Amino acid sequence: MNIESALTSVVGSSNVLTNDDAAPYLTDWRGYYHGSAHCVVRPSTTDQVAQIVKLCAEHRTAIVPQGGNTGLVGGATPDASGMAVVLLTTRLNQIRDLDLANNTVTVEAGCILESLQKYCKDHDRLFPLSLAAEGSCTIGGNLASNAGGSQVLRYGAIRDLTLGLEVVTSDGQIWKGLNGLRKNNTGYDLKSLFVGSEGTLGIITAATLKVFPMPRVRHTALVAVEGIEHCLALLERARAAFEANLTAFEVMADVCLRLVTEHFPDQHLPFHELSPHARWYVLLEIADSNIEDHVRTSFETMLGDAYGAAEIVNAVVANSIDQSRSMWHLRESITLAQAKSGKSIKHDIALPISRIPQFVDQMGQHLSKEFPGLTIMPFGHLGDGNLHYNVASSDDFNPEKLLQSQDEIYLAVHDTVHAYGGSISAEHGVGQLKRRELKRYKTSHELNMMQAIKSALDPLNILNPGKLL
Repeated sequence: MNIESALTSVVGSSNVLTNDDAAPYLTDWRGYYHGSAHCVVRPSTTDQVAQIVKLCAEHRTAIVPQGGNTGLVGGATPDASGMAVVLLTTRLNQIRDLDLANNTVTVEAGCILESLQKYCKDHDRLFPLSLAAEGSCTIGGNLASNAGGSQVLRYGAIRDLTLGLEVVTSDGQIWKGLNGLRKNNTGYDLKSLFVGSEGTLGIITAATLKVFPMPRVRHTALVAVEGIEHCLALLERARAAFEANLTAFEVMADVCLRLVTEHFPDQHLPFHELSPHARWYVLLEIADSNIEDHVRTSFETMLGDAYGAAEIVNAVVANSIDQSRSMWHLRESITLAQAKSGKSIKHDIALPISRIPQFVDQMGQHLSKEFPGLTIMPFGHLGDGNLHYNVASSDDFNPEKLLQSQDEIYLAVHDTVHAYGGSISAEHGVGQLKRRELKRYKTSHELNMMQAIKSALDPLNILNPGKLL
């Protein structure tokens, strides 16, 4: 029996996709990676996933797990050989349990992030992971890449939110590691090993995650500042004033928001007038359980003090939920605006927060000198040191030049990040895009340990081969 027939016996013919039906799952979201596959299979239970893995092991067939297909590094796209099976998790979409007393939720890997957020909100709980793709990305994909998003500053990345996992291992066995324990020192922390492994060690089918009491008060402000060093000064001031109640601190170069308002004319910056000196914008948010008047007064006082210290040049505090959403919509539209503008070179980097201003200045000077006319569009999560340092073409630096210069630009940015003690991947993962670069920045000892773990857990190398390692 061939692999397609064997898989059909597990999930039914309507859930084994081939030819044109499979095509949407063979290209990544950016249109950067294109692959081929035996078929796309859509299980609806963990037992079906286990059976699929056993069949693929018997046939020595590679498995590429895929959720919402929103990744940016090609981690969920098969290679061009046509020999793999894409395992689509979107039918594994149930929320199995919400334990209000324990503040945990157990959810399947194919559940859309936004659906989980809404479910928790309806039960007066907050699931804090939030990112631009939340309307289509899945919990399994978030776990596979250790997604961070905009509230890492207070709540941590999804690894910090994970208490237990259910995983199908490469031999088709099910590790039932779901629990809601915050203390469990009984050996190796297996769940943390699978989180961030990009489907190369096992297929995550469900997770038990932390949730939190819903904040009673939220305040959002969009702030204009002169330079990135002023963003850092404002971050220090906001942390001192609000500590753990500071939930988000996003930075955006002015060119990013100009691009958003150009491509989405219904979106506007909320300032009556713009300062010609504003080169960066900060979107910050606090959440608290105190009464409204006290929190807003403290928030406005902090911003007033920052203005008096010449750390900011303008600020608007949202007066309604709709105005807050509009501010966040500006931030979340940056990636879409860049996509509308054409190809860009994306860097998902992490740096010590204290060194980000120096990196931005040094890198900007270097790229402007070596590639005159290049457009630099950095934005990201300053509060946790994660910067999306993207570069794009312009009238003076056309897309062909950008493509020709891509390898040099990647090398220049990543070498500088490494020299500053940073990481070339903060939350997007490694996938295919950065796999070869690991050899440049990881020691041989680190790579050998990673390969030993891969070999031990996936001796046949059928789980997402060619990704990460």
